[in-house]
Amino acid sequence: MKTQMVAAMAGLVVLLASSTSQADQSIEQIYGVYCVQCHGLQRNGTGINVPALSVKPRDHTDAKSMGDTSDDELVKAITEGGLAVNKSVLMPTWGHVLSKDQINGLAKYLRQVCKCGK
Repeated sequence: MKTQMVAAMAGLVVLLASSTSQADQSIEQIYGVYCVQCHGLQRNGTGINVPALSVKPRDHTDAKSMGDTSDDELVKAITEGGLAVNKSVLMPTWGHVLSKDQINGLAKYLRQVCKCGK
């Protein structure tokens, strides 16, 4: 059941992504399309997918946790998924969907969200 729900949400994300040009999306809009389902509208790890997940998504508002994470690690997690940075396998890879500029923009945006800019 959990696998089916995650797969359904991934399919929805792909459909939403294909209907909007990447160039037309702001970084906050990109977060809203690709990240909010798990990380939540408040960016605190309480998205609608949480009940179906075995691991709670990262709280992007947690300045301590986010501050301890390098920009390179954030970029790698977004690009290659959670497993690439020894985090949850449920964090998908976005490197095949988002451009490098968008991924770097998301990493910078996360620094604003956590108020822990480096």
